[in-house]
Amino acid sequence: KWEMADYGAVAAWLRNKPFVAKDRIGITGGSYGGYVTLMAMTAGAPHFNFGQAGSSVSDWRLYDSVYTERFMDTPSENPEGYKQGAVLTHIEKYFGGLKITHGTIDDNVHMQNSIQVVDWLVSHNKSFELMLYPNSRHGFVAAQRPHSTRESHDFWVRTLLGGAIPPAPVLAPPAGARRPQ
Repeated sequence: KWEMADYGAVAAWLRNKPFVAKDRIGITGGSYGGYVTLMAMTAGAPHFNFGQAGSSVSDWRLYDSVYTERFMDTPSENPEGYKQGAVLTHIEKYFGGLKITHGTIDDNVHMQNSIQVVDWLVSHNKSFELMLYPNSRHGFVAAQRPHSTRESHDFWVRTLLGGAIPPAPVLAPPAGARRPQ
């Protein structure tokens, strides 16, 4: 609740600056930051137009109870807190552009968190992007980082800067290389 009020105040402050595109405010984060991004795009709407949420918690009932209950008590002791802290409680406010990323074997924030958000977005015909990283846990494996970095860059160029990403150049095979049959 208070984080979204704070983030909304920051977005409103930014919108009052002459050098800020008022219709293009973005937010990004991974893990808890991904949760904050999803909440900003739902509970905090319409302050943010675009967001990238990576490996995000979307419902604290799906996360590690030792960590969660330290701050929120149990779901039976704090049902309203768990309800208000769940992305799906606020998802009908969603608009804008969202990119969700998640590792398929994340054993910290289970992929079920992202899948339930994706399920709602699909069933309500909402626009979003999804990138799954096969065999990645809660951080992408080193071989996937260049792709993740490029995809993130391209998302922001398309959404915040309104630019089209040029297609990757087609590289000619090395001299003397045989073409596949």
